[in-house]
Amino acid sequence: MERKKVAFYTLGCKLNFSETSTIARSFQDEGFDRVEFEDAADIYVINTCSVTENADKQFKHVVRQAMKRNDKAFVAAVGCYAQLKPEELAAVDGVDLVLGATEKFKITDYINDLSKNDMGEVHSCEIVEADFYVGSYSIGDRTRAFLKVQDGCDYKCTYCTIPLARGISRSDTMQNVLKNAAEISQQNIKEIVLTGVNIGDYGKGEFGNKKHEHTFLELVQELDKVDGIERLRISSIEPNLLKNETIDFVSKSRTFVPHFHIPLQSGSNDILKKMKRRYLRELYSDRVAKIREVMPHACIGVDVIVGFPGETDEHFLETYHFLNDLDISYLHVFTYSERDNTEAAEFEGVVPANVRAKRSKMLRGLSVKKRRAFYESQLGSHRTVLFEGENKEGYIYGFTENYVKVKTPWNPELVNTLHEITLTKIDDDGSVRMEFAGVTV
Repeated sequence: MERKKVAFYTLGCKLNFSETSTIARSFQDEGFDRVEFEDAADIYVINTCSVTENADKQFKHVVRQAMKRNDKAFVAAVGCYAQLKPEELAAVDGVDLVLGATEKFKITDYINDLSKNDMGEVHSCEIVEADFYVGSYSIGDRTRAFLKVQDGCDYKCTYCTIPLARGISRSDTMQNVLKNAAEISQQNIKEIVLTGVNIGDYGKGEFGNKKHEHTFLELVQELDKVDGIERLRISSIEPNLLKNETIDFVSKSRTFVPHFHIPLQSGSNDILKKMKRRYLRELYSDRVAKIREVMPHACIGVDVIVGFPGETDEHFLETYHFLNDLDISYLHVFTYSERDNTEAAEFEGVVPANVRAKRSKMLRGLSVKKRRAFYESQLGSHRTVLFEGENKEGYIYGFTENYVKVKTPWNPELVNTLHEITLTKIDDDGSVRMEFAGVTV
C-alpha cells in the first residue's frame, strides 16, 4: 500500500515552527512521508497565527495554494487562529479539519478518513482546558533548531490574544528540556534558539501551578552544560524578567551568545500603562545599559507597536526619540491591528490607518539606521559565523554570534559550519563581507 504524503506550512513565530516540527514527527511515526509544501500531498497541515490581521489573510492564501497542488487533499488547520476563530477557519473553502490548542498534538488521532468535508470539522477546547504542557523542538527545517521551553502567558496586555489562544503560563520540566537539547545536539545542529510565549516566566508547572519549580536563570545555567551544543540563543524575553544575574551569566557563558531580543512596545509611559505592560521605559533603559556594561558588542533587538489607541503624535515622538537615543541594534516594528476580545479593541482614540502606516515607516527607517550603525561598530572585529544552507544568487549567508549577517561567495562545504572570521566591510545589500581567519571551528 502506498504511503500517504503530508506537507506543512507554518505562519507566525519561532514557537509555531518548533510545534510544526513536533507534529510532523508524529505523522512520520504513523507511517506518513513528509514532503515539501510546494509538492502534491494527501494532507496539508497549516499552523496558524493570530497576532496580526495579515496572518488571517495569509491563511486563506495558503489554503488556496494547497488546493491548487491537489484539489482532493485533506486540509487541517491548527494553532492560535484555529483556537480563537475555529468556525471562521472551518468555513474557508477547502478546509476539512480545525484543531484547537489542546488537540493539535493529537492530530493523527483525528485523521482516519481523508475524504473532503463540505464544512471543516471543529475540535476546539475551552482555553482553560489548555493547562498541560507538550514539549517541542524543530530540527531538519533550518540550520538552527527552535527548542520550546514554555507555553502560554499570565500577562494581561490589552492588545494581545495569545493568552486566549494558548492559555496559562506553563513550562517544560528541566529534565525534559535538557533531554531535548541533548537529542538536538546529536543531530549535528550547531545552534539552539530557546523559544516560548513568555520564556522569562519559565518554571511554572502544569495545571495552573503558579509556583516556579525552577527559574529562567537555572534553566540557562543547566543548558550551558549540555555537551555538543556550540551556541544557545535566547529568542525574546520581557524586560522585567531579564535579570542582572542572567545577563551576567550570558556574558561569561560557554554557549549563550551575546544577543537579546527585548519587547518594548512603546517608549511612552502613558501608552505602556494603557497596554498594561509590567514595566516603564526607565526599566527598559536600565536593561540596555546593563547589557552594554558587560557585553559592549551584544546585539539588542526591540519589538515596538505603532498606532495603539490613544497614541498621539507626542506619544509617538516620545517613542521615536527614546529609541533613537537608545544603544540598540535593530527594531521589529508592528502596526497595531484591532483583535477581537481584547480590551484595546474597545479603547477610544483610534489612530487612522494612514497615520499608523506613516509611523511604521518612520520606525522602519530608524531600524535600518540602527542596524547600519551596529554593523559599522563591528567592522574589524573577530567573530564566529554559522553559515546557513541556501545559495542566494551565488552567495552563502550566515550570522555571527552577535547576529551580524555576513556573506561570502557560495561554497556548499560551508553549510552548517562554524568559522572564525574578521568583519571587513558593509555590502550594498546591508550584509557584511568577511575574511576567514583560516580556522574552522
